[in-house]
Order: sequence, then structure tokens, then C-alpha cells
Amino acid sequence: MSDDIYYYEPALGHGLPHDPFNAIVGPRPIGWVSTRAVDGTLNLAPYSFFNGFNYTPPIIGFSSVGHKDSLSNIQATGEFVWNLATFALAEPMNQSCAAVPPQVDEFQLAGLTPVASRKVAAPRVKESPVAFECKVTQIVQLQTAQQQPVDSWLVLGEVVAVHIAKALLKEGVYDTAAADPILRGGGPADYFRLGEKFLMRRPS
Repeated sequence: MSDDIYYYEPALGHGLPHDPFNAIVGPRPIGWVSTRAVDGTLNLAPYSFFNGFNYTPPIIGFSSVGHKDSLSNIQATGEFVWNLATFALAEPMNQSCAAVPPQVDEFQLAGLTPVASRKVAAPRVKESPVAFECKVTQIVQLQTAQQQPVDSWLVLGEVVAVHIAKALLKEGVYDTAAADPILRGGGPADYFRLGEKFLMRRPS
């Protein structure tokens, strides 16, 4: 084994001050998910394990570590909305991740405005410049390599409607940097903003 490589097996512990996994797989886009419970209660929560998984149809997904309110609502209704977390919305986004009882409306807690969606019952965040209305395609409980269930669920949803602030469309092309998205890093409090962009075409 090379002296300049740190090696560990996760099942035996990493032996470091903080688990590096989240920092290595990052920075990651934030799954800021809004849902509506069957009784009408609204829920809004950020998830750090989130990404896009398919172009046509567009499918996004996030992982709920623990059976949280968002997951319960999605299982009951089959719907959710993803809202873009931007630097301007960093503090409200952070407020929405507070551990509160299911009856607490995180929109009110974070001082945000729920606005009606077009295709799903769950509202979107009015202050967010981009939102995806989604219908669930799969909910998968994760497993270990030994096929033992893990207390985490992967939620996949087809994007059935998209809302984009027109200011972010430059000659019809979405300007990622102008949206100023925030990204989740490792550690208990690390976030990132976009830095330098470079272009690299695929080989023909």
C-alpha cells in the first residue's frame, strides 16, 4: 500500500475527525423539496443527496436518510416539487431544515411564500427562481451489499412541469451561474457557490 494514500474501510470506521464521504462526493446540488400532506399541511425540507437521473422524460431524485415528513407525504400523495436553493435563499433554506413536528409549516417557519403549482397539489416556493413539479416514479429503500435494508429511501420523480424566472434565460439558454445556486459540501456546515466555468466538448 502506498504511503501517500490514506486507506480505510467504512464498515470499520474512517479514523478521521470527520467522515470525508460527503466532502468527496461534492459539492452536491440541494434537493429543496416541498410537499403537501393528505390533511393539507405543507412541508418544505432540503436534502443533500439529490441529482438528476434522466433526460427524457426528465427524472430527478433525492434520498431521505430516515423516514421523514417529506417521504411520508410523498408516499401518500405521489407528488412533490423541487425548488432551486440559491445564495439569496440560503438562510431560509437552512431554516427549513429545522427538526420540527409534522404539523409545523416550514414555509411559515422560514418566511417563505407557497404558491400553487399547475400539475401537482404540492406548492412551490415563490421566492425560488426555478421549480420542478414532479410525480413519483419509484420509491426504493436502500440496501447494503448483504441485502440488509438501510434506513434511507431513494425517491425518484418525473418532472411534469417546469417554472423558470425569465431573467435566467439568456437568448433562450438557461444561465446556471446567474441563478447563483448553492451546493452542499462535506462537514457539518460547508456550502459552496459556483466558481470558474470551462468548456470541454465530447469527442466526436
